[in-house]
Amino acid sequence: MTTLPATLQSRMHSLLGEAWRTDESERLTYAYDNSRRQALPDAVALPTTRDQVVELVRACREARVPVIARGRGTNTTGAAVPVAGGVVVSFERMNRILDIRPGDRCAVVEPGVLNGDLQAALKPHGLFWPPDPTSAGYSSVGGNLACNAGGPRAVKYGATRDNVLALTAVTGTGELIQCGTATTKGATGYDLQRLLVGSEGTLALIVEASLRLTPAPSARRALRAIYRDVSSAAQAVARLMAQPVTPSMLEFMDADAVRLARDVGGADLPRDAGALLMIEADGDAQTLPHDMEALMRAADGDGLVSLDDAADEFARERLWAARKALSPSLRTLAPGKINEDVVVPVSRIPQLVDGVHALSREFDLPIVCFGHAGNGNLHVNLLYHPDDAAQTARAHAAMARVFALTLSLGGTLSGEHGIGLAKRDFMPQAIDAPTLAMMRAVKSAFDPDGILNPGKLLPD
Repeated sequence: MTTLPATLQSRMHSLLGEAWRTDESERLTYAYDNSRRQALPDAVALPTTRDQVVELVRACREARVPVIARGRGTNTTGAAVPVAGGVVVSFERMNRILDIRPGDRCAVVEPGVLNGDLQAALKPHGLFWPPDPTSAGYSSVGGNLACNAGGPRAVKYGATRDNVLALTAVTGTGELIQCGTATTKGATGYDLQRLLVGSEGTLALIVEASLRLTPAPSARRALRAIYRDVSSAAQAVARLMAQPVTPSMLEFMDADAVRLARDVGGADLPRDAGALLMIEADGDAQTLPHDMEALMRAADGDGLVSLDDAADEFARERLWAARKALSPSLRTLAPGKINEDVVVPVSRIPQLVDGVHALSREFDLPIVCFGHAGNGNLHVNLLYHPDDAAQTARAHAAMARVFALTLSLGGTLSGEHGIGLAKRDFMPQAIDAPTLAMMRAVKSAFDPDGILNPGKLLPD
């Protein structure tokens, strides 16, 4: 039984009709995200217009009821879990592509549009939107905006924040604000649209986004470079990122990840591989061979075991099979997984991987590293048995040490997953007190009553 005030219930029934849900089975559907955390909301709202969102937020503010924005629940940090109860606002019905303007390289969308559906609509225009998280086929643009999603292409094209022109959003006071401009240049006031991207629904609810589009490349080619150890691979990453040709993807796998991809995933990989780089370039078909030559020269160096070039699309797909086979293979080690996406300077990747392997030995748990080497953004996958209390305790203690190691190397807590619940307690280690105070002041300006996604991102 929901505990919301009767006046709020009546107001929302009038506003939303059947799109206002208080049945427990309906609420349970929106109680969790991909972090496996769970908390039951008091109600679920399924708005179809920005005006409904404005009215809903104003009503919840008057009643001092929390409001939690939700996309498709693919977030891994618990950012969409309603830990304080309240109303989950699911944007699944605000899923229209409002406009595609090829001449302006701009698309205007509602937050519930799926990333994959947007890419399909852009393809006939020869354009794409660069953010490509693993969940791109079924994650929403609003969710991508909320956590500043990235993906392999971010090394060349940037993450979500770098590919947004303007946002329309509803603040915690129920005010509709316009941030940014649908032009590629703008120097008029504060850059609020970039502030809202990555704020995890704690500042405002995004109801419309103008997105920066990029022409789709006419050709792609890939390389697979095997190295004897992590240090050799990291030195190659530094060489690759120092020369003029920016790879469109630059992915890293440590020795354990390579072994899993080979022995479990069936990938064709040598047994003496200490580390692997997947390197891809895209561009014009005429100039791409020259770009590939430059990348091959940069990949070559001390510690290189083999360098394979995929000359056509079929060969390219075979090379990427190693990376695609990896994630399913992790579950063969243990049923539980903590996957955090820490970032360090590229030159510190060897220290991070060596430190993680030392923690794996210390806590007697498998930890596998792979991810986006060109950004220094590695996914540290800690495997354990959730039904074993001792293993669970060791897993969480080990991950705390991973965060401490990352920060000691000049890195940060997250590259693309965000903070949510999972990492908020570590924010005082990553952000100094005056900066945290400024963040809280910003939060107060947008959401003076603290109703928007309470308990997330900022520590108590």
